[in-house]
Amino acid sequence: MSETTPDAVPAAAPKPQVIEAPADRTRRLRVGGVMVVFALIGLALAAFTKGGKATFQLVSGDLENNLLGVPAQPVAIVLGILGVGAAVAYVLRQVPQRYAGWLAAVLGVAFIGAFLCWAAAGKTFPLANQFQGTLNFATPLILGALAGVLCERAGVINIAIEGQFLVGAFTAALVSSTTNSATAALIAAAASGVVMAALLAVFSIKYLVNQVVLGVVLVVFATGITGFLFDQFMQPDAEKLNTPNVLSAVKIPGLADIPFIGPILFNQTILVYLTYLAVAVVTFVLFQTRWGLRIRAVGEHPKAADTVGIKVKRIRYSAVLTAGVLAGLGGAFFTVGYAGSFAKEMTAGNGFIALAALIMGRWHPIGATVAALFFGFATQLQSQLQIIQTPIPGELLLMAPYLATIIAVAGLVGRVRAPKADGEPYVTE
Repeated sequence: MSETTPDAVPAAAPKPQVIEAPADRTRRLRVGGVMVVFALIGLALAAFTKGGKATFQLVSGDLENNLLGVPAQPVAIVLGILGVGAAVAYVLRQVPQRYAGWLAAVLGVAFIGAFLCWAAAGKTFPLANQFQGTLNFATPLILGALAGVLCERAGVINIAIEGQFLVGAFTAALVSSTTNSATAALIAAAASGVVMAALLAVFSIKYLVNQVVLGVVLVVFATGITGFLFDQFMQPDAEKLNTPNVLSAVKIPGLADIPFIGPILFNQTILVYLTYLAVAVVTFVLFQTRWGLRIRAVGEHPKAADTVGIKVKRIRYSAVLTAGVLAGLGGAFFTVGYAGSFAKEMTAGNGFIALAALIMGRWHPIGATVAALFFGFATQLQSQLQIIQTPIPGELLLMAPYLATIIAVAGLVGRVRAPKADGEPYVTE
């Protein structure tokens, strides 16, 4: 019989090794490569940052108080190193896969912070205006992207978001001018978006028209009909028909008093608050309700959904028409939420940008919202950098979101897959 010493400690069981599939490894290295490139760019910006202080204005319009000054180059270097660390940790799998998104977020914040330190070195950067403008530019994009999410999750491609924006903007301006009612204007804009969505639904679901071609046709139709009505009726009598009331900000007591973010997020118009609500509701409905489950089912495998009793066409109709409400409200933002008057083609392609945000966000409400905010941030940053006269061309910043979308669609930042039945008409046998 062998004897064991009382002090002997059993060896710890080895940790189970996670086996990575070759495709996942290739994707990780590809994504990591993109992250490393951006991290090195951020570090290079830090190296070229001038000495002195970068001052950030924390309250819009206050040029003397509420200023945050930081040493530009040291902070930029720290942020650059942080970004490199996040990229390397992703490449070497130093964190569980479920936290990989957080590494990407850390890299993004570090990159933007280093860029702002470089741009604002020796100057004052209006940070509050930057975030306020980001929210303004992103609001219609978020609503349009959410409309696209609902449609495409149900299997209907919605290229017509731009057309829904135009019709919603025109209707909101007209109704607000004639009734002097913000509520009536928003309801009318939502209704006009539903009308455009009904055209999309009928021709794509019932008559099986090619959905991409149909979307383009609807955009051309909306451009033509709003332009014709503007020239023939609205412009000749602009004082009565094109003087909508711009929505006033509604301050939420308590929340609006939170330093920095309070005035930006909680001193907004009712349309912005509706956008907050829409993000939460669409996310909850798609992933926590029976109707949302059916939408996703008919967008992935309509035949299987049909075999278990789900009315595929009825679900698609309901999703597309509900999306029309969101797109119509997104169009209303251009007139009663921001500009205060309607002009021909004033949406300026924002419907297609919302579609890009949808793709970049991987057909998820939260992802699409983040992508829309990214587009809004880049658009506002372009104008802010012109104000403080940085050497970087503003056009290059406007290119950045589109380049990011191309990178995402190309699969360089992970797998981007639309719903399997997206764009495929369903014919019952």
